Amino acid sequence: MKHRSILAAVALVATTTTLAAPSGAAPSPAHERRATDPVQRALDDLVAVDGLPGAVASVRDRDGTVRTYTAGVGDLTTGAPMPRDPRVRIASNTKLFTATVVLQLVGEGLVDLDAPVERYLPGVVRGPGGDGRRITVRMLLQQTSGLPDYDTIVLDVGSLDAFAHTYVEPRQLLDAALAERRSFRPGTQWEYSNTNYVLLGLLAQRVTGRPFGELVTQRVIRRLDLRDTYWPRPGEQRIRGRHPQGYLADGADDPWRDTTRMDPSFGWSAGQLVSSPADLGRFMQGLLGGELLEPAELAAMRETVAAPGFEVHPGWRYGLGLARHRTGCGVVGWGHGGDIQGFESRNLVTDDGRWAVVVVNALPRTLETIGHVGDAVDTAICAAD
Repeated sequence: MKHRSILAAVALVATTTTLAAPSGAAPSPAHERRATDPVQRALDDLVAVDGLPGAVASVRDRDGTVRTYTAGVGDLTTGAPMPRDPRVRIASNTKLFTATVVLQLVGEGLVDLDAPVERYLPGVVRGPGGDGRRITVRMLLQQTSGLPDYDTIVLDVGSLDAFAHTYVEPRQLLDAALAERRSFRPGTQWEYSNTNYVLLGLLAQRVTGRPFGELVTQRVIRRLDLRDTYWPRPGEQRIRGRHPQGYLADGADDPWRDTTRMDPSFGWSAGQLVSSPADLGRFMQGLLGGELLEPAELAAMRETVAAPGFEVHPGWRYGLGLARHRTGCGVVGWGHGGDIQGFESRNLVTDDGRWAVVVVNALPRTLETIGHVGDAVDTAICAAD
C-alpha cells in the first residue's frame, strides 16, 4: 500500500546505533567503517535525525557481493537491535509480484494486455468509478485506468487503523471504489490506485481458477526459492519468523505504538506480501534478469509513462507495475516501494546487476522523512558501483 496520509511535523529523535569511542581512546576499526560508509551513515541518519526506530538495508554490488546494514532498534520495548535481513511487510512491492503473474499469463496466451477487463470479468466493473468495457488490462497495470483508489476513500472517512484487525474480501475493496466517481477517462492520465491491482488479482484468479496467493507462491516465490517471502493466510495477523516490531504514531509529537500485529487483507494483491530485504532484492534481480518473464513481456513491463506524484522526488516513470528512476549519480534504477502500518520499504535494481533495499520499521510521519528513505536507496546504489 502507498502511504496517503502524512502528518507534517518534526520527527522524534531516537538513539543511533553508532557508538562513540571512550574519551581519549582511538576510534575502533568498526567505528571508523561505520563513520565512513555512506550506506551506514544514511541508515544512522534515518534513526538519529529522522527519528525512526530502526532501519535495515541489503545491497548487492556489481560483482555480486551482498552486504547488510542495520541501525537503531527492532523493538522499542526491549531495546533489541534491528535484526539483519528480517521478515517485514513489503506493502505495495506486492504489485511487482502481481504484475509479474499477470504478464506470465499474457505470455501464456491466457490474457491480452489490450483486451478490456470485461472479457475476463464480465459485469464486474460497473459503476460511477469505472466501466470494464472501457478499461484494458494494460491500463490497470500502468495505473492509467481512472479507477478511484479505495485507500484514499477509506482515509477520507477515517483511518487505516480502523481496518487493522478486520478481514476484508477483495470484492469489498473493489465495490468501495466503484461506488465513487472515476478520477478521469481511461487512458488519458496517470494516477496511483490500489484498486487497479486488486482488480488484477481478481482477473488472474478468474482466468486460472486458482487463488491468487497460490499463483504468487507457485509462479514467483518458489521459482526463485525466496525462503523468507510468503503470502499470509486468510486471517493471519502475525509475521512469521525473525522480524522487528512495526510502529505507527498518531501525530508528530505522539509516541510510537506497536502495529506489528494486523490483518493485511486490506492490501491483498495490491499490498499483502511479507518478505525480507535480501529476498526482495533477489526477486528484482530475477525479474530484470529474465528468470520470470519472456523477453516480450519484460520489455512491455519496462515501457513507462510519466508518473507525477508517485514518489516525493519528481521524475519517476511507471511501467507495468515497475517504476523507473534516475539516481543522483545518474544511474537508472527500477523498483517500486511500499508503505503500510509499521513498515516502509524502498528499493531499486539496475541493469548491471546492482540492487538495494532499505526498510524502516515505522511509517514515516513527514514527506521529508519518506524522501530520506528513498535517498538512502539512491546512496546505496551509487555506492555499490
